Amino acid sequence: MDTSQMIADRIERLVNEQGTNPRAVALSAGMSPTGVRDIITRKTKNPTFANLLKISEVLGIDISEIVGGATPERPTISIAGKVGAGAQVPVFDSYEKGGGPQVECPPGLSPHGIVAVEIAGDSMEPVYSAGDLLFYTRASHEGIPNDAVGHRCVCECEEGLGWVKQIKPGDEPGLFHLISLNPGATTMWNRRLKWAARVKLHWPSELATKL
Repeated sequence: MDTSQMIADRIERLVNEQGTNPRAVALSAGMSPTGVRDIITRKTKNPTFANLLKISEVLGIDISEIVGGATPERPTISIAGKVGAGAQVPVFDSYEKGGGPQVECPPGLSPHGIVAVEIAGDSMEPVYSAGDLLFYTRASHEGIPNDAVGHRCVCECEEGLGWVKQIKPGDEPGLFHLISLNPGATTMWNRRLKWAARVKLHWPSELATKL
């Protein structure tokens, strides 16, 4: 029996044992009304680990009762390198593209087009701590998208250094003020940037599973 069939059979059995139905479980899990039924009938042949975890929580069981020893593969995201708020951390993109370590994709975040960077040092306390991960998507290889301005971003300056800053318009076109997240740190005024990408998710180090 293949893994997806095994998972489907176990979910069907557990739902029946608890005297409920696939629709009720799906709605309680925040899935579409047919989400659990689609897994049972194998319309969905590769259910995500996040959805299986939600189902197990609704049923009040451990996830192992559904997946057993055949845990489905969890999507991963590449860690591109490290970033800091101070000039002592020029280590952004320290790995070749796709060649760095991987981290399990956090629940609710699509892994497609997403990159992670690791915070180095304590210069961004108390907002971000050393070892925390930031996830972002670069809409283009170069340039500053409009939705990045005014928000916390991962960015790269002309010198090739990686930063995490709040970006504000500079005094001239093409220049930006880089506001430090630590109130005691110095703002970088009128800097040119190669690119910037708005932070999609901050993931504390203790929640991250590196592979």
